[in-house]
Amino acid sequence: MQNFLQKISDKTSIIVLILILIFSGTLMLVVSRQESAIMDELAHIPAGQGYVSQLDYRLNPEHPPLLKILSQLPVFISGVNFPTTQPSWTNEINGQWEMGDQFIYKANGQNADKIIFISRLFPIILTLLLIVLIYIFSSKLIGKKWALIPAFLTALSPSILAHGHYVTTDIGAAFGFISALYFFLKYLKESTTKNIILAGIFFGIAQLLKFSTVLLIPLFIFYILIFWLIKTKEKNEKIFSLLSFKSLMGYLWKLVKIFIIGFLLVWFVYFIFTLNYPVEKQKSDTQSILGSFAGGPKTILETCVSSPSLRCLAELTIWSSDKPVVRGLGQYTLGVLMVMQRASGGNSSYFLGNLGAGGWWYYFPVVFLLKEPLPSLLIIFIGLLASLARFIKNKEKLWKRLYQYISNNFELFTIIVMIIFYWLYSMKSPLNIGYRHIMLTVPLIYILAIYSIKKWIIDIEIQQSNSIISQIFSVFKKIFTTSLKLSILVLLCLWLLLEVFFAYPYYLSYYNQIGGGIWQGYKYVTDSNYDWGQDLIRLKTFVENPPAGENIDKIGVDYFGGGDIFYYLGNKVVPWNSSKGDPKKENINWVAISVNTIASAKAKLEPGYYRDPQNEYSWISDWEKPYAKVGTSIFVYKISNK
Repeated sequence: MQNFLQKISDKTSIIVLILILIFSGTLMLVVSRQESAIMDELAHIPAGQGYVSQLDYRLNPEHPPLLKILSQLPVFISGVNFPTTQPSWTNEINGQWEMGDQFIYKANGQNADKIIFISRLFPIILTLLLIVLIYIFSSKLIGKKWALIPAFLTALSPSILAHGHYVTTDIGAAFGFISALYFFLKYLKESTTKNIILAGIFFGIAQLLKFSTVLLIPLFIFYILIFWLIKTKEKNEKIFSLLSFKSLMGYLWKLVKIFIIGFLLVWFVYFIFTLNYPVEKQKSDTQSILGSFAGGPKTILETCVSSPSLRCLAELTIWSSDKPVVRGLGQYTLGVLMVMQRASGGNSSYFLGNLGAGGWWYYFPVVFLLKEPLPSLLIIFIGLLASLARFIKNKEKLWKRLYQYISNNFELFTIIVMIIFYWLYSMKSPLNIGYRHIMLTVPLIYILAIYSIKKWIIDIEIQQSNSIISQIFSVFKKIFTTSLKLSILVLLCLWLLLEVFFAYPYYLSYYNQIGGGIWQGYKYVTDSNYDWGQDLIRLKTFVENPPAGENIDKIGVDYFGGGDIFYYLGNKVVPWNSSKGDPKKENINWVAISVNTIASAKAKLEPGYYRDPQNEYSWISDWEKPYAKVGTSIFVYKISNK
């Protein structure tokens, strides 16, 4: 009977999970139809099509290929034209932006929206796979019923709903990191050949989804060392004994196998998609891109002996770029180095009313608190408090408590370490351009929170007493307390559902109530947190159907994003920017400006940061009071002729 009831319970959990997936997937599909290409899609979409249709990796080398390839397979099957005669393909070095404009908006007639929508299908599928992965991972830790809650929180996270339907690497990073960790832990639990191969394959998949997953290498080494120490203590072996040393070498050798399998997969994929990349062009492109790393006329050996490791890697990358067998790996290391170049240089960012390029160490904690829904934050906060209370309640010495926790909860320990390590890495970086860069840790935070809340709800002791009345009272007290705590959790989940409902369809611009909501969040942070160019289709609708009594025959547009203003607005549009001055001088009474642009134009400058006064939109006095807001990210101003 118990087995029968368990089967029914398991089936019910699967049905609920399917409903969650259908709801989340439907939202992403519907919103995807309404939004124009965001900035990064203008580069990722043509790059992926170049890989698939030409087996040529000249575009967008600073990002791995897997998501771009899989997003473009259905587009390729649909029979599109890829314009390989354009100078941005034949002559330029990484001419990704111009190729995006040519491929999406010019080479295929009126099919731009179709290309963008089809391209987004695989990212949506990958997001749904991430939700399933979170459910599977959670079910191993907290059971199948409770695992539905982290899956629910992931599926309805406004940020995941937003980035989950874009052709970018952020959801790929989340899937890569978490799947690699899951199969690595599976290998540690049962060190079979099958599990080593699976761990290696998913480690390789992670590398093909986001370059930051290279951080898995030091993480896995650290995990192995801690795991070895725990096992050594359990066996009562001396850490510095020969037997213990052999055990450590065994673990490390298996880890090396995982890395070898992973990088063989990376090599194979890059080998395939550099087959038709002309050797001479790959060599010259690589030399040009890595100019800041190059070591000059020295030999590779001399450079690697006398110079920092990055310069050595750059020289090896240049050397390998025209070698048939290894030039695919050269393209991979080129991407890694490009990411390092960009991360070290920072990026102009608008944050809390200020504009700068040096970054802020507290950027990600603040953005997390502003963009994460309040019910999710409360769930995380309750889980954290419950964990701290249990830790403090334990009267053992600190090191014993830590050892007991790590030994009994090794999987949770690896999750905690990954979150802390990745947050510290991100906070140290001056590249502050979006909450999406820490988004991969959010589902893991949900798992930890629900694990802790489950213990908080269930672990209530019934007081033993000789009095039957006291025992009955204790039982009823437990039932009441458990029911109350469960009710709080259910209410928070329902609140999240309402948040998603009221934020529709503006999930990219979602901010919680502390952050001003979807309409005021731009005052705190912009860029991919709020305005990535998603509202150009909505601007087209506004221009074609202006408010009653208005007529828009010409409109100046200063647009930040991946859309083409002429494709959507035709002869009504005039490209505009601050340096052109007041458009009424050109008899243009309307101007539309992306929030990202105008907020940066009006922001206070960080010390040492310079902004050309011509770019400050001085002729717009009250920039926060436009005539209309198109979507959330485009402000429309009506310019008076008086």
